[in-house]
Amino acid sequence: KGTIHLFRKSQRSLVGKLTHEFRLVVADRRSWKILLFGAINLICIGFLLMWCSSTNSIALTAYTYLTIFDLFSLVTCLISYWVMMKKPSPVYSFGFERFEVLAVFASTVLAQLGALFILKESAERFLEQPEIHTGRLLVGTFVALFFNLFTMLSIRNKPFAYVSEAASTSWLQEHVADLSRSICGIIPGLSSIFLPRMNPFVLIDIAGALALCITYMLIEINNYFAVDTASAIAIALMTFGTMYPMSVYSGKVLLQTTPPHVIGQLDKLLREVSTLDGVLEVRNEHFWTLGFGSLAGSVHVRIRRDANEQMVLAHVTNRLYTLVSTLTVQIFKDDWIRPTLSSVPIANNILNLSDHHVIPMPPLKAAENLNPVTSTPAKPSSPPPEFSFNAPGKNVSPVILLNTQTRPYGLGFNHGSTAYSSVLNQGFGIPGMGATQGFRTGFTSVPSRYGTNARGQP
Repeated sequence: KGTIHLFRKSQRSLVGKLTHEFRLVVADRRSWKILLFGAINLICIGFLLMWCSSTNSIALTAYTYLTIFDLFSLVTCLISYWVMMKKPSPVYSFGFERFEVLAVFASTVLAQLGALFILKESAERFLEQPEIHTGRLLVGTFVALFFNLFTMLSIRNKPFAYVSEAASTSWLQEHVADLSRSICGIIPGLSSIFLPRMNPFVLIDIAGALALCITYMLIEINNYFAVDTASAIAIALMTFGTMYPMSVYSGKVLLQTTPPHVIGQLDKLLREVSTLDGVLEVRNEHFWTLGFGSLAGSVHVRIRRDANEQMVLAHVTNRLYTLVSTLTVQIFKDDWIRPTLSSVPIANNILNLSDHHVIPMPPLKAAENLNPVTSTPAKPSSPPPEFSFNAPGKNVSPVILLNTQTRPYGLGFNHGSTAYSSVLNQGFGIPGMGATQGFRTGFTSVPSRYGTNARGQP
């Protein structure tokens, strides 16, 4: 029937898991192109770092960091392919889309750390400026520019393409956009290239190469070596300003915040859901960005008792699914309950109205212990009546009047009510005791026997 294993198979190590996932990615032919560009990128980075050391140029080093960032973007593209192959698991019930967000966030943060390192080195060089050799400065500039542009335009990097469009514009893009409007006013045909805003990665590659060309010319003409440090600071600031909006956007996605541009649409959809037939209330709604371009959310919907749960669920899902791809809807019916009339248990025979017309009052205390003016216990040491807490009715159980039968008029009974002063003299009428005063009506001619006449008889 099967082999019994006495010892469980040891779990894979972290390196083994990474190797298994890498083989899964390599099995897809679309990733071969990315791996080829990654190998060429490593070779290019090695040559650029050697030329940075030979020329002693920190500006070329700052520009080389952009090539290292291209390597990070290629790794992010591989992760994007891996995410598309993986399916949700019990551990990752929402899928693996957040790995893309984490890769973009890590890449942009590392690029900003490299820019801060360049700024620190540039501040030290202002104190003691070394000599710059321009032999391979221009060659390294064009090699890095060509490879960066070729990589950005040849490979469709879905995560970075989405972030560059969804994130806010950098200060470099804003300045170039102002300049582009002026140029497009003279040459309208360039509006498709420069407007509405240029690709931030292409823009920073061109701006960095332009700064290095200016550095090369000034050093060759006037031996002005400090311009290399100034160009390095400019490239570092442009890198930091370009990557910072992308870091903020991806960081907000990791913090599960709601995108600002969909808040208005979500409010409109929730108002439409609240007006559906059977829906009483929509509450505890929470929507967040699961990955780039995908929203997740959960909402509680309270419906009427007579509403169809499946129909309401279908209508709510149909309305919200146009914007929220991963949606959880909790439907629960109205839990309103009518309040009970009494808090004490009622005997079974008390519900027979024909036998219980009058509920007797509990026996009161002796009349000699009552003050006829205030109806409070008259004690020599008791405080005034307004400060007395032993008021009548405090310890009396609640009385339920269950006689809803209406007595007929016109039978010769005296319907006038008795004066309040005469009540104390006559006393309360108790069934079976022969008192002359009725408890409910105050009639004087009503028989004192109850519960013996049939319904409808006088």
